Amino acid sequence: MDRLRQLIERVLPIAVLVLALVGAPIMIFAPEGLPRLRGLERELSSVNEENKQLEREIEDLRGQVTRLRDDPAAVERIARDDLGLVRQSEVVFQFAGKRK
Repeated sequence: MDRLRQLIERVLPIAVLVLALVGAPIMIFAPEGLPRLRGLERELSSVNEENKQLEREIEDLRGQVTRLRDDPAAVERIARDDLGLVRQSEVVFQFAGKRK
């Protein structure tokens, strides 16, 4: 019994070390290991950059909403430029484009 115990005490740490030396590289370089981690890190970076861009767009839109709510000139500019509206007191002249 004592011999078995000594054998286990000597062989078990070596077996665990060998298993770790063989298993760790396999787990690291397997498709679900380090390559997947790198891919997920790239994807996370891309998503974070997209989020920052969307946050900037949201802030721009909030600024536009504030201007439209508080600035009558901004509302008039949009009505004129985007919708082609004019005041009742204005006269609109339309000119034909250049002929070739």
